[in-house]
Amino acid sequence: MFSLTSAAPDVSTDSAGRPREIRADGMRLVVTALESMRDETSAYPVETGPRTVFVVAASGRRFRLVHLLRERSWTVEQLATRRARINHAA
Repeated sequence: MFSLTSAAPDVSTDSAGRPREIRADGMRLVVTALESMRDETSAYPVETGPRTVFVVAASGRRFRLVHLLRERSWTVEQLATRRARINHAA
C-alpha cells in the first residue's frame, strides 16, 4: 500500500500550471499522464475558495491532486486502479 497522506505534499507544475512532479516523505513521483482537469474558480463555496482538481498518473498509480488557490496548497489522494475497484466490487 502506498500513501502520501503522512506529509504535506509538494507539487511542481509547468508554466501552464499542470502538475509535473509530486514530492512527499522523501519520495519523488514524476507525473506521466494528465487524465483530467476541473477548474472550479468560477463556481466555488465562499468558505473554501477556488480550486483546481487534476487526476494524474505517476509511477503506475493514479492520484487526485487538488490545488487550493486561496491557500496556495495541494492535497494528494491516491485513487484505486480500475482493476482494484472491479475486484473489490465482486
